Amino acid sequence: MEKVVIDTNVLLVSISDRSRLHWIFANLLAGNFTLCVTTEILAEYAEIIERHMGREVSENTLAAITYLPNVEFVNTYYRFKLLKDDDDNKFVDCAIAASASYIVTHDKDFKILAEIDFPKVRVIGTEEFEMILTKK
Repeated sequence: MEKVVIDTNVLLVSISDRSRLHWIFANLLAGNFTLCVTTEILAEYAEIIERHMGREVSENTLAAITYLPNVEFVNTYYRFKLLKDDDDNKFVDCAIAASASYIVTHDKDFKILAEIDFPKVRVIGTEEFEMILTKK
């Protein structure tokens, strides 16, 4: 099963069943990929989801993520600081520590990772992620 790190904004827009990206959250719930997270990532998920969708949605989403068997909790012991934005670096560090297949994001700041040879971190958008999941 693919190990994936999902950027907060991608997760946020995938929660609502009315979203065109809901298939991401539905596939997470169905166990079709492994979501890799750290406590820092979970805290950001909670903060952003609550800000945009309310406390109840945030709490329910985090509860689901916390108890899903296909969620891997990762400890990061080194900060690579590969991106300019420190808030984004937590996703990169998680992907490296978990040996994740890729980070799913629409954030253009992550594109710089394609130019870095080591440590290698693959970044894909939601369209490519959907193609990967539907091939399985």
